[in-house]
Parts: sequence; C-alpha cells; structure tokens
Amino acid sequence: MAILVKHLGLADYASTYEAMRLFTQQRTSDTPDEIWILEHPPVFTLGLAGDASNLHSPSNQIPLVQVDRGGEITYHGPGQIVVYLLLDLRRLSIFVKELVSRIEQAVIDTLADFGLLAERHLGAPGIYVANQDGLALEWRGAKIAALGLKVSKSCSYHGLALNVATNLEAFGRIHPCGYEGLKTVDMQTLGIKDNIQIISQTLLGHLQKQLISS
Repeated sequence: MAILVKHLGLADYASTYEAMRLFTQQRTSDTPDEIWILEHPPVFTLGLAGDASNLHSPSNQIPLVQVDRGGEITYHGPGQIVVYLLLDLRRLSIFVKELVSRIEQAVIDTLADFGLLAERHLGAPGIYVANQDGLALEWRGAKIAALGLKVSKSCSYHGLALNVATNLEAFGRIHPCGYEGLKTVDMQTLGIKDNIQIISQTLLGHLQKQLISS
C-alpha cells in the first residue's frame, strides 16, 4: 500500500498534534499510511519521560506543550524540517526499534548527500555530527536531528525533526533531550546553503526508501 505524503507548510503545533492522535485513533487496517512534512511556529515540547526543569530559561514567546511521545524536551521552530510518520507497523512488519534505526539511517543518508558526516550515539536517540575535516571543534558531537515516537495499537505517530536553518538560541533555553550542555546545531551553521525544500525532498526520498525496503 502506497504511503500518502502531505506537505503542510507552517502548521500550528497543538492542532497538528491533535490531528495526529485523531488520525491514529480512527484508522483501520485499510487506512493508508501517511507522512506529514511541515514546520512549526516556535514551541517547546516535553515528552512522557520529560522533566519540565530541563526548560531552564523559559520564554514568554515560546509555549511549552506536554505531549505523549517518547523522549524528553526539544524545540521546534521555522527552519526545521518536521516529519510525522503515521504508520501501521504491523502491516509494514517493522518493530519499533527497527523503525527508529531506519529513521536515523534516512537522516544520516540525507546529511551525507550534503557532505555532512553524521552518526548515532548509543542510548541517545537522534543524530549527531561526526568528526570530519574542516568541522569546528565546538560542533563535533552536536545534535542535528531529534527523534520521538508514540506507538498505539501497533501504529506510530510523531517522528523526527532535522535542523536546517533553525533558531539555535532557543535550544540554549533547554537541556536538549535532558542532557545538560548538549550542543545543538543546524545545517546552515555547518555551511549548507541549500534551501529547505530541496533538503526536505531529499529526506523524504530516503525515508521512503527505508520504509519501502521493509
């Protein structure tokens, strides 16, 4: 069954979150899977395992929303590609850990297409910048993509966020994913000037390849 791709542009976080939950609650075994690609206005989101104190410098301009995904606190905002994966894992014959690995690989492959080496860190879901020639020391090991999923009745929602040209100052207000001192970076800071639409299409292609290969 083909996966339906929806490009939602700049979309309010709260209404999108509720739409994901409703879609998942109402779907049947015949409902096609969907991938939603979008950006959000500035928002902090706190996962089920989250500690609100990891928002150590609150902002009156950036709301904090408690959500039901896994993981800790993160930031979403313009210039960040957010991809929500509304998938029937049973139908795809993919277990959750394998899905996480496939999503991470799609991000790694996307970054490689733009000349950036990236890697996983054991026990810390997401994608991090790997050591490479010409990379400033301060960005080695910095997080460039976050990942958080929710699975209900073998169906996933939520997904990933890749920093393209993001407000890094907002990440300075939190302990990203609960790790004090963890640096966060975006592709623009690392010298990638391609526009977000090109990067988004590249990421989509790699995600589809990873999912279709199931």
